[in-house]
Amino acid sequence: MASRPDTASVTFDGTDRSIVLVGMMGVGKSTIGKLLAGKLGLSFVDSDEEIEKAAGMPISEIFDRFGEPGFRDGERRVIARLIAEGPKVIATGGGAFINDETRRLIKEKCRSVWIDADLDVLIERVSRRSNRPLLVGKDPRDVLTDLAAKRTPFYAEADIHVRSDSGPHTRTVNQILEALA
Repeated sequence: MASRPDTASVTFDGTDRSIVLVGMMGVGKSTIGKLLAGKLGLSFVDSDEEIEKAAGMPISEIFDRFGEPGFRDGERRVIARLIAEGPKVIATGGGAFINDETRRLIKEKCRSVWIDADLDVLIERVSRRSNRPLLVGKDPRDVLTDLAAKRTPFYAEADIHVRSDSGPHTRTVNQILEALA
């Protein structure tokens, strides 16, 4: 059996480009992104947090006032700015990679990583937070099943595909580091 590389010693020489994490809500992009950035010596940014700063309001309010199309337009502009600022690890919202222009920009200028997880793992994780606009007043299983069906073909265009499970996020980080090496 081949041994797995010690990911603590894996080096990634592509730090001239940002690494953008894509995938469904609840998959752990922000937590994994922070850990990955630390391992790579890059800064980390969560695009949803940056959107809230730029808009001066929480995402739920952006959705309420401007709808999903208004949110997606702001999201596209914020992600373009983050990419232009230089190399970092960027965690995106679950729908960011679905936008044709955002996806094209990420694919041209960054390394994209699709973090995937089983539906039950996603449901367990999203149930921990109540600030997800697409889930308000809805059954998370139904919403996530529908979103996965629509979004998976887009996520599949990412450069790298890793699976997250109910175990520690460090396992997913190690998978990403191995794929980047």
